[in-house]
Amino acid sequence: FKVIPLPVIYLVIIAVLAHFILKRTAIGRYVFATGSNEEAARLSGINVRIVKLVVYSISGLMSGLSGAILVARLNSAQPAIGSGYELDAIAAAVIGGTSLSGGEGQIIGTIIGALIMSTMKNGLNLMHVSQFWQQVIIGVVVIVAVYIDIKRRDTQRP
Repeated sequence: FKVIPLPVIYLVIIAVLAHFILKRTAIGRYVFATGSNEEAARLSGINVRIVKLVVYSISGLMSGLSGAILVARLNSAQPAIGSGYELDAIAAAVIGGTSLSGGEGQIIGTIIGALIMSTMKNGLNLMHVSQFWQQVIIGVVVIVAVYIDIKRRDTQRP
């Protein structure tokens, strides 16, 4: 495992586990149903409050784990070290095909979106683009991805 960094191994393990849970278990189906149409999920007998509690708890757990990995990588704990990653995370998810309106998305798509984002940020750094303009460019990419998602949804409706 000297060749592959530990955070990559953690990513693969968590992604496989998340994919299995979302695609092969009842709670995974409940998550997509709740995200797609909360009222319909409630009417079909899904306890939406429990589903939301589970999803937010897992989100908090993953955020804490990410923070611990970042602290271990930097050998330093700083209160604001993760600020700015929010936009990157949203951009990775949206570029990967996750709908901001909910109920649609895939783990592999989000990982591909994250790879695209990191490649783009690396390229912008190599071109010496200022941090401010990098955020603007990422924001534009997110807006374009959301626009494409909205147009795609409009064409799929009967």
